Amino acid sequence: MNDRMTAPWAAYELARFPEDPRDRLRAWDAADAYLLRHLAESGTPLTGSVVVVGDRWGALVTALAAHRPTQLTDSFLARQATRANLARNQVGEDAVRLLTTRDTPPGRIDVLLVRVPKSLALLEDQLHRLAPGVHEETVVVGAGMVKEIHTSTLKLFERIIGPTRTSLAQQKARLVFCTPDPSHAPVRGANPWPFSYRLPDNIGLLSGRTVVNHAGVFCADRLDIGTRFFLRHLPHGRGGGRVVDLGCGNGVVGTAVALGDPEADVVFVDESYQAVASAEATYTANAEGKAEFVVGDGMEGFPAGSVDLVLNNPPFHSHQAMTDATAWRMFNGARRALRPGGELWVVGNRHLGYHVKLRRLFGNSELVASDAKFVVLRAVRR
Repeated sequence: MNDRMTAPWAAYELARFPEDPRDRLRAWDAADAYLLRHLAESGTPLTGSVVVVGDRWGALVTALAAHRPTQLTDSFLARQATRANLARNQVGEDAVRLLTTRDTPPGRIDVLLVRVPKSLALLEDQLHRLAPGVHEETVVVGAGMVKEIHTSTLKLFERIIGPTRTSLAQQKARLVFCTPDPSHAPVRGANPWPFSYRLPDNIGLLSGRTVVNHAGVFCADRLDIGTRFFLRHLPHGRGGGRVVDLGCGNGVVGTAVALGDPEADVVFVDESYQAVASAEATYTANAEGKAEFVVGDGMEGFPAGSVDLVLNNPPFHSHQAMTDATAWRMFNGARRALRPGGELWVVGNRHLGYHVKLRRLFGNSELVASDAKFVVLRAVRR
């Protein structure tokens, strides 16, 4: 959906990435608009180093491009959306410095704008990484929808950056104002991320082994129950082939396959930079041999007919919105990339009805395993 966001100084045509005319979700929300209004009405000097963290589809840096901001994001799709939205509004890409959560942040930050992420852990990690660049005169403003900003959110800003207060709500959005206090350096403590823990027993080949999670990865402090169920029912003994752990998260699924079939060529793919870093660390801690780690848009970039097996635990949220669009794109991408006879294995909540989508797309869907909450499904490329 292509939509127009009006800022105090101009209006901008924006779209999510990949652009889909059937998608009714906007590329900006009331929190983005509130933050931009505040910057204009307060006369915030947007000089020096302006850093925008967690800009979901590039709306903020597109509107602030005249001030040559730095965007810091964990999302490959957000980076692609930013590039497309800059071009859509006739702004040169060089007007914005694009960094990921795995890059070194700017050494000096004069204005720090933070879209509060869904993951409190990711916010904690990013504030720790950004804090050394913040000084007494830095303007720090967070933004989010009311349902995204909790007492725990404010406590993180308070502990890591300095005294914090919130704005009144407007259109169900709220701002967070934080006054940097350099004396917080001893108070904030060490960054706890990445976090490692021992996997539970009774999950197959990875039982008792180590997993490494960078901040922001789904279920970063424990093994989620869907993946736990999937690990008990993975295919084994296939004798090599090219295997893709699609939406790999911390990489436990692909690592389990690599342990069970050392001849397999395993590729870990996710749109999150933090996830792919976690997958590489988890694989290195448990397996030997060559594997590939790719940050990208699902199966885009894989030649047709080049893959033997795809393993997938698709997300059904895009930020706060529930949607099956990501799963549908993953299934379509897998079908295109699989060779004839290749297989897609999917784990999902029973109520999501993935078997219907797989039958529509592949012409078949087999139930491999199920319990009260989850199903593991297998579809074969004919």
